[in-house]
Amino acid sequence: MSKENSQNSDTFHSKIMLFGEYSIILGSMGLTIPYAHFNGSLGFINKNRYTDLDYARRSNMLLTEYYDYIQSLAQSDRLPENFDADRMGSDLANGLYFESTIPEGYGLGSSGALVAALYHRYKKDKPLARRASDVNEVRQLKKELAVLESWFHGTSSGIDPLICYMKHPLLLTEEQNISPVGIPKYNLTSEDAIFLLNTGKPGKTAPLVEDFMNKCQDEKFLNLMKDEYIPLSNSCIKHLTDGNLDKFTSTLQELSFFQATHFSAMIPASIEMEWIYGFSSGKYLLKLCGSGGGGFVLGFTRAYREVKERFMEKGMEIIPVYQIK
Repeated sequence: MSKENSQNSDTFHSKIMLFGEYSIILGSMGLTIPYAHFNGSLGFINKNRYTDLDYARRSNMLLTEYYDYIQSLAQSDRLPENFDADRMGSDLANGLYFESTIPEGYGLGSSGALVAALYHRYKKDKPLARRASDVNEVRQLKKELAVLESWFHGTSSGIDPLICYMKHPLLLTEEQNISPVGIPKYNLTSEDAIFLLNTGKPGKTAPLVEDFMNKCQDEKFLNLMKDEYIPLSNSCIKHLTDGNLDKFTSTLQELSFFQATHFSAMIPASIEMEWIYGFSSGKYLLKLCGSGGGGFVLGFTRAYREVKERFMEKGMEIIPVYQIK
């Protein structure tokens, strides 16, 4: 296989932000993991690919629209240095598209994976950041990826494409430093699990983020985020990465209740009663996955088989994310 084809076939996973949705905009910690169940890769229409031709053409059309944004970045000197826009334009004319199983509007970083794939292909002097630990290098990579992703949501922190690009769990500290991290497996049993629950409809990130930013103009709401929500989210991250499951579960219950109370607009009606049942029964706990409004929500439980049966009986799709065999 040629180097060119090898690069084309590179696969980029979806991502899951376990903690930090919305609060990360205000400088909180964040914990995000790659999720290989869904992924995508760049390819060319009718070139050694068997796929849905209509899907491929729609993808090519979307990328062609996105290319106008790339050109505008180049004209305003905001395009990442040594990003080969001319080559991208030529490839689009030859049928470039993004073959992806990542559902759009489900909080799994569909645009992040696409941006990571484009960066990998067209950034001529890309750093070896997939295994790099240099803080400045990773920070620069995040900044460049944020610029490329902003077209999709109006604004971007760069976290989603960064995790898709680096393919390793990442911890974002309050000092905005980014480092690889692991989730301890000791003290876990086969019944402990993190899972995705399908709300049955996609969500739209841009209007929800815009609404959140508008609410943050209100001092009372902003103080609520800083004094209550951010400490809860940060504590969940610390307890989970420390392997302290009792404290993690207790704090997560508070976080789940907080989101049900103050982020109700982001919780679809189809999942609202299940959300409340979770933290009132103690069987499981739900929280937002990404911006919310639809797509998947994240679930945590210490009784996975029982919870799985419950949702399956209700005809609701449940997908494990993290579980000890």
